[in-house]
Amino acid sequence: MTRLFWARYRSSPHRAVARRSNYDKFPCVRVSADASAVSPGWRAIGERLRGELREGRNVLCVECYPGVFLDEIERALTESLRPALIVHAEDCFQSPDAVRKMLGSVLTDDPVFGRMNGVEIADFFDPAKADAARRSIAVARGTVLAIGTGASLLAREPRVLVYADLARWEIQQRQRSGKIGNLGAKNAGDPASLLYKRAFFVDWRAADRLKMPLISGLDFFLDTNRPGEPKLISGAALAQALRAASERPFRLAPFFDPGPWGGQWMKNVCDLPDGPPNYAWCFDCVPEENSLLFDFGGVRVESPALDLVFQHPRELLGDAVYERFGAEFPIRFDFLDTWEGGNLSLQVHPLAEYIRKHFGIPYTQDESYYLLDAKGDGAVFLGLKEGVDRQAMARDLWAAQRQGKPFPAERYVNRWPAKQHDHFLIPAGTVHCSGRNALVLEISATPYLFTFKLWDWGRMGLDGRPRPVHIEHGLENIQWNRTTGWVHENLINRFEPVAEGDGWREERTGLHPLEFIETRRHWFRSPVPHRTEGSVNVLNLVEGEEIIVESPRESFEPLVVHYAETFVVPACLGEYRIRPRETSAMDECATIKAYVRAT
Repeated sequence: MTRLFWARYRSSPHRAVARRSNYDKFPCVRVSADASAVSPGWRAIGERLRGELREGRNVLCVECYPGVFLDEIERALTESLRPALIVHAEDCFQSPDAVRKMLGSVLTDDPVFGRMNGVEIADFFDPAKADAARRSIAVARGTVLAIGTGASLLAREPRVLVYADLARWEIQQRQRSGKIGNLGAKNAGDPASLLYKRAFFVDWRAADRLKMPLISGLDFFLDTNRPGEPKLISGAALAQALRAASERPFRLAPFFDPGPWGGQWMKNVCDLPDGPPNYAWCFDCVPEENSLLFDFGGVRVESPALDLVFQHPRELLGDAVYERFGAEFPIRFDFLDTWEGGNLSLQVHPLAEYIRKHFGIPYTQDESYYLLDAKGDGAVFLGLKEGVDRQAMARDLWAAQRQGKPFPAERYVNRWPAKQHDHFLIPAGTVHCSGRNALVLEISATPYLFTFKLWDWGRMGLDGRPRPVHIEHGLENIQWNRTTGWVHENLINRFEPVAEGDGWREERTGLHPLEFIETRRHWFRSPVPHRTEGSVNVLNLVEGEEIIVESPRESFEPLVVHYAETFVVPACLGEYRIRPRETSAMDECATIKAYVRAT
């Protein structure tokens, strides 16, 4: 974006959306200049793995994250290695009916919610089948290929251990296209929402428990995100890449998704493809969903961002945050785009005790809406009006759900005008949603699924079906005393000056004392000193064209950040500095920063 654009963009209360920005959709962590560290394509991969085998007996184990296309890997490695025996891990699973019975109490009958649990990949195995597979591996001659999710539990001491991985965003695309089902379920034809639910509560959790102790001892890492375009690196190269990310500021690879209320802001500003009718979400810092792109001499290798969390939790999160949350990334930044779209669903998040009791989650989705942009009629629905009759509101919600009657939202819920750079705080239990014609930077904790929709404005999802609504859960969690006066006093634009220096000023913007995330906004035309304060920092450039994130001691490579981009600063860095790329009297920059408050 040019300075001329910014002057024009900021001068009008009804700004037109930019045609294009310099938002980087494929940010990379530069690891080395050695492109030979990567073996791209099945032929090169086969040659490299064949070079690791010796004369006589060999066991090659390819442990796979759920969602990997096993047929593609098996076909390519069979052609290259000519194994004498192939053992498929899933052949050792219990029957689909037995697996379904095992998971019944975990998944429940709810179409969205299950319970967190301790299910492991080993629990899927039929003990007799697994023992038989181990015996066949033990006595086989020549090369043995053990492949699939759980293969490392059958081939326990392989000569070569490969981990085939992919990002959850790619897994979701495969679910939506009907190309994959769930572990041991043979259910590829099920609705994508149910495949996702099962993967979220069971498959991914179990696979992560298996991955965590394996990842530091891999011989090779196989990037399978693009079908037909695999890339292999050594375990040492993966360790080098993850270590590099833990020692510098970085961005995750964002992804964008349409929705029934989605808008047009991101399509224009972030220069997105014209295919979908809209883009509702941008996930640009949700490490459980996003991936990292590593650059080896101009060749990119993609790894789930969770691999970094698993390998370097203390360096990334900070000791206190790690002790509190474990190897989980507790802060989430994403965009909600309703520009020329529709209202989000009217919703409420569960209270901490409720989510622990009913779903086994240790913390809840406290959040806030930072208005990156808004048209003149932009608004946020937040909190209840004074004197609301809760029985009447409940009756009207159920009538909307069961009888299709419109729910009179503005009879019960405050509709606050919203403008650029407003900040609305949303502790759990507060009724809320973004109205149309806004671009919201959502800053929240990360329990992911646990939003109780109260009303979805009478519309269908993109699949033509009604989206699930959870009025009963919602009514159990609404804090009925969070009404107009309390909301105005406690939750809207709680800006408090806390520091200033030469050419910069810092404001505390929240979040609410009930929430564990602290947010700070810096306005600046000159370099600003920052400290991580022992917690991972997540920031977004909410105003300005381009900034540089650098080390005062030159201990890491500077990171260039553009307007609307989110970036992560590992806790271990301690001090860092942010400055405009080109100082200008016309352009004042601003960042919003989130970190975990000290307990």
